[in-house]
Amino acid sequence: MKYLIITNNSGGLYRFRKELMQKLIDDGHEVYAVTPFDEFVEELRAIGVHLLEQEMNRRGKNPFQELRLLKDYRSVIKRVAPDMIITYTIKPGIYGGLLARWLKFPYAVNITGLGTAFENEGFLRTLIVSLWKMALRSAGCVFFENEENASVFLDLGIVSKDRIHVLHGAGVNLQDFSLEPYPADSDPLRFLFIGRVMREKGIDELLTAMEDLHRKYPNILLDVVGWCEEDYEARLEDLQRQGIVHFHGFQRDVKPYIRQSHAFVLPSYHEGMANTLLESAAMGRPLITSNIHGCKEAVQDGKTGFLCEARNAQSLMQQMERFINLPYDQKRTMGQASHDFVSQRFDKAKVVQETVDILSGTFLLPRS
Repeated sequence: MKYLIITNNSGGLYRFRKELMQKLIDDGHEVYAVTPFDEFVEELRAIGVHLLEQEMNRRGKNPFQELRLLKDYRSVIKRVAPDMIITYTIKPGIYGGLLARWLKFPYAVNITGLGTAFENEGFLRTLIVSLWKMALRSAGCVFFENEENASVFLDLGIVSKDRIHVLHGAGVNLQDFSLEPYPADSDPLRFLFIGRVMREKGIDELLTAMEDLHRKYPNILLDVVGWCEEDYEARLEDLQRQGIVHFHGFQRDVKPYIRQSHAFVLPSYHEGMANTLLESAAMGRPLITSNIHGCKEAVQDGKTGFLCEARNAQSLMQQMERFINLPYDQKRTMGQASHDFVSQRFDKAKVVQETVDILSGTFLLPRS
């Protein structure tokens, strides 16, 4: 079989889907991927993926640019002529789904998160819902990473229940992210954030909480790993001068930062299933994260970490302070429990096999 994957980021494709692509290739299939080229391009080629570069603006709304992207995707699909199209993220999901349906190619769509368009009522939400309905009408399967996202699509009539399948996120590779010794009981106590530095990841609340906590606990530090998708450089530099934050920018290998951390923090507004939570937990770190679907599934509140209210800096600060005041042995025990819980529920090998099993049953002509 010939698979064509459409996604918006080659780095994410490698970091979170390489095991699935490797499994398909090992089973004798060809895998093509159309994506913007950024990091990990050579690593993708090394595992046997045929890469096709396609620039795109993930947040762009220029109609001429979007029509050009749609046209480019159409050309790629016709040229590759795949037996199955698989899409990840919003624009590739909508545009790839529409084209697969119109061109009569079998396809499966992965909903890795709802995005900001679903936050408020209005024209944009109405438009996105309409586009998703058209794009998913003939999909063989629509994968979700949490039950709430699936319920939203079901309640809005975007997709029928018989084509929904909820996975445990992308899963976590337990060999790549194996249990590490908990860091010593020494100064500073290190919190860690990994992700795009942007409002929707709760970065405003996190930086505010750190500023307030640092006045009371000057021996704490926040490591921030990731690129600034929005304009936070000046604030991060100021907090770094004060000794509150260490900003490391994008890093190809996040494991050294997880290894030295005492707890991972992600106060996100919405997620499909946050891979950074799974990776940090697998390495034995407690989690402090939002009490929302896509985050809370990775945490047993009070046992493997703490849940806070999203968009609430005070709630986040209270849970971070609660962690600070735990005895060292309880922090370490919480880290071990975090590893045990995620290892049992989110093993990448099981998620990959489940995905392949579902895909093997979707090779049907698109429904009308």
